[in-house]
Amino acid sequence: MDPDRNRPVYNPKQYLVVLKAKNNRNNLQTVTHFRSLSTMSTLKEILTRRPVAATIRLTVPAGGARPAPPVGPALGQYRLNLMAFCKDFNARTQKYKPDTPMAVTITAFKDNTFEFTVKSPSVTWYLKKAAGIELGSSRPGHVVASTITLKHVYEIAKVKQSDPYCQYMSLESICKSIIGTANTMGIKVLKELD
Repeated sequence: MDPDRNRPVYNPKQYLVVLKAKNNRNNLQTVTHFRSLSTMSTLKEILTRRPVAATIRLTVPAGGARPAPPVGPALGQYRLNLMAFCKDFNARTQKYKPDTPMAVTITAFKDNTFEFTVKSPSVTWYLKKAAGIELGSSRPGHVVASTITLKHVYEIAKVKQSDPYCQYMSLESICKSIIGTANTMGIKVLKELD
């Protein structure tokens, strides 16, 4: 107990012991209680969690992962298996055109193992390809760099819906986000091209 505030002092080890004791008494109530809290994990997840050494974020061309920079040095400093990552990444991204920039997040664990998630290319990359430009406008809102149609926006939204962060968003909200990104790039969105 904290003598100044008259409340228990937070200690993660004591907290886990309390969770175990509650779990042994009434299993069903405890598990449903923890699942209802969005920020709290279940007891089983807490006890089986592996210690994370680092989270690495890279942009790698689709089908072009090689144990050379930027992949080699980023993974090598955590002693991860470079060839295993390259083979897995290239297998997962073979459906995309070569040299498509793919964002990958690698979670390196302390036992020299890893997990990674691959996201589809960024919205700005898709918008530039659809508009046929290399760069956006230098003065968005004043100078229009190019125009695209709502059909382009809808197609980009369908691809982005498969991303882990967008899978629970509606197609309409993803389209609104893409239109906002297009406006900040100086790309005008029209219903139909003339």
